[in-house]
Amino acid sequence: MRVLITGGAGFLGSHLSDAFIARGDEVYVLDTGSIVKVRHLLSKAGFHYVHDTIFNLELLDGLAAKVDLIYHLAAVVGVEHYVADPYETLNVNVNGTQNMLKAAYKYNKRVVFGSTSEVYGRNPKVPWSERDDRVLGATTVDRWCYSTSKAVGEHFCFAYHKMGLPVVVLRFFNVYGPRLDRLDVGRVFTIFMGQLLRGADLTVVGDGTQTRCFTYISDVVEAMVQAGLRPEADGEAINVGTEVETSILDFARLMVKLYGPNKSEIKLVSQEQIYGPSYEDIPRRVPDTTKMRTLLGVKPKVSLEQGLKLTIEWFENAQARG
Repeated sequence: MRVLITGGAGFLGSHLSDAFIARGDEVYVLDTGSIVKVRHLLSKAGFHYVHDTIFNLELLDGLAAKVDLIYHLAAVVGVEHYVADPYETLNVNVNGTQNMLKAAYKYNKRVVFGSTSEVYGRNPKVPWSERDDRVLGATTVDRWCYSTSKAVGEHFCFAYHKMGLPVVVLRFFNVYGPRLDRLDVGRVFTIFMGQLLRGADLTVVGDGTQTRCFTYISDVVEAMVQAGLRPEADGEAINVGTEVETSILDFARLMVKLYGPNKSEIKLVSQEQIYGPSYEDIPRRVPDTTKMRTLLGVKPKVSLEQGLKLTIEWFENAQARG
């Protein structure tokens, strides 16, 4: 089987590439970013890295024509990005997704779209099932542009599905693991990890009682592969995560506990101090994972402590390698 992964040189895409190469499939990665996360695959038979953009319509058309399955992961992610540059977030996540869907529809190629738990916004009813309401803030608040852009992408996916395109939407919940983004920016793990490696205090935004359900990358990749292969997943939106809820404060404490040469303490900082006045946090983010378990046959296996040990060790080794 031939697989196209847009954004395939990123965190999720690189691990997904590993999984398909291990199966003996042929993988095409389309990405504008660094090759660092896929460098180990460059010499593998069946792996192809294409350094270009989803706005190159001729190239996208050619890739869609030659593959059997498309994973669309290319997107602008990270709080610091969508608060600082909402235009680029909307342009890539909405217009880029349309480009990919048009190419897939032309050749009737199954698409797995990488969405996010952010689409639920601040709906206070948890756990969130895939049919639950979206509750967002005002459009004048930049914080909500990422959630909106991904929801629009989902609407386009389901519109194309009504026209006959096989589509699966996956909503990821706080995925972490080796190769996760850059230190000190992006997700809570990489911010804390950067601080640990420097011996700095861990900065917990707010009072730390906000909760997340952290999901280790191997469990997520298993769900992603099955979403591309299982006919029963077609036309569905599926939460991908774990239902184990952890406060950010407890998450920070566990990282401090697991990190060996630890000199760090935990301090609370206001969210305005970190993200400015246009950011709003979500108190709880918990998925209903019934569909993931039944339609994809996937049950999370890696506990938070196990996953954090593996991930912290990887970042320590990466620092040692320079």
